[in-house]
Amino acid sequence: MNHIKIKEITLGDKFEDERVEQLTKESHQLLGLLIEIYGQKGLAERLSKLGVDGLEREMLNKWCKKPDINPIIIDEKTKIKIRSALLPNRPKHYDNPDFKFIDLFAGIGGIRKGFDEIGGKCVFTNEWDAYARRTYLANHYVSDSELPYFLNSTEQDQNKNTGFMDLQQITLSQNELATDKQVEDSINYHIEDHDVLLAGFPCQPFSLAGISKKNSLGRAHGFECETQGTLFFDVERVLKVKQPKFFVLENVKNLKGHDQGNTFAVIIRTLDKLGYFVTDITDENTDIDDAIKSVRKRKPEPTIIDGQLFTPQHRERIVLVGVRKDINSKGLTLKNITQHVPENRLNLTDIIDKVVDPKYTLTENLWGYLFKYALKHQAKGNGFGFGLVDPKDPTVVTRTLSARYHKDGSEILLNYQGIPLEYLAEAKLDPIEKFDASYKTPRRLTPQECARLMGFETPISHRNSDDTDFVIPVSDTRAYRQFGNSVVVPVFKSVAKLMEKHIKSATLPKKRKSAA
Repeated sequence: MNHIKIKEITLGDKFEDERVEQLTKESHQLLGLLIEIYGQKGLAERLSKLGVDGLEREMLNKWCKKPDINPIIIDEKTKIKIRSALLPNRPKHYDNPDFKFIDLFAGIGGIRKGFDEIGGKCVFTNEWDAYARRTYLANHYVSDSELPYFLNSTEQDQNKNTGFMDLQQITLSQNELATDKQVEDSINYHIEDHDVLLAGFPCQPFSLAGISKKNSLGRAHGFECETQGTLFFDVERVLKVKQPKFFVLENVKNLKGHDQGNTFAVIIRTLDKLGYFVTDITDENTDIDDAIKSVRKRKPEPTIIDGQLFTPQHRERIVLVGVRKDINSKGLTLKNITQHVPENRLNLTDIIDKVVDPKYTLTENLWGYLFKYALKHQAKGNGFGFGLVDPKDPTVVTRTLSARYHKDGSEILLNYQGIPLEYLAEAKLDPIEKFDASYKTPRRLTPQECARLMGFETPISHRNSDDTDFVIPVSDTRAYRQFGNSVVVPVFKSVAKLMEKHIKSATLPKKRKSAA
């Protein structure tokens, strides 16, 4: 018998102990990863659709409770089938990458994708949100050496466990008594040497919405926000110890103007002291103070990139590309970002599905509330409250998808039923008498449509052989939050392409020398 079929192991099993032990270990590792991503119910449903027998939810439940008493072995052929269908493939270049990078505050991996595509290998990831980690694991290959950080509890491994998905646990930034040597040792232990550091450090302390909310609650924002605002300094600690050749930092547009520009100035000065030039801001010919003053005044700002160049969504983010001062980076600029804009940018019609579940259509009550809320604020001169777009218009650009989209979907509503503008205009005259919610109601985007709007997924009609479905293993509410907190993927694919020749110029000679 070449393969062991899926089954419970019983006393008297005829296979030799060592072989059984190894196969059991491999099977359990695979099941642990899959259940982490999909949950017991979700995994059982997916395995059933694959035609895998013997792993119904009841058996998975028994295994989860007592794996030692209820071990499971999966034969090699079936394991390959399961991995191929339910897990991302190992990139072909991973055994011989052109460079290595780390992915900090990774979210669902939007920044990472471009650097995978240009030949990089991710050697460390951190993300504190457990639900985001599920989506990340479902869509990005993670090596066995990284898995303990994603899966293990403190009880399972004191040194490598999910607790270290909080970067502060690695940098020891919450330990006031930690010495510089202890910080250095901790970072070196957990984080492998790398060439490029990627970090989309939390933006809420600096975003206009985040500041407004914190102000209303009487809470600090920016660097004074103890829970999130200081996480940039954790990135600083990693940069100081590991000294990668390049970095890419991402945050909201308002980071530049927060606290009258003082926050941004602190960041640029910190990066300069660490030994880095920031592309389009500082170089060997600039004075740091003059550079900061210049950035405050200049328009347009090349480090602020609008996602609508790449997808039909207005989404501005600041992107800081850093180069270690001993690296030759002449010619690297974000001003050339348009070089890599897709020739045929997808429009909203390409992204949306023709038929979706009716649950995504707004209820009459919710539509009525949003409509009247918009009219109330319009009367005060505050603008329109919801973003209603025509999905048939190839030129339309939506508002920014936010993390609160799950609540009402108001920033992006699809006028798929063709609500006439005349009707809206008439309703403004007397909303109480004229408004009739039962007339027609719009719908919100589905999570899968959000994945396309953010550039994580290419519609089937526009795919090449390398494109796949973006897997969403979490609830709609979680998915909306994840996409709203993410980045426009094609933006960072373009950033990676701009950086590619510079990264490889700085890393490949060393690689070839080592190989020789």
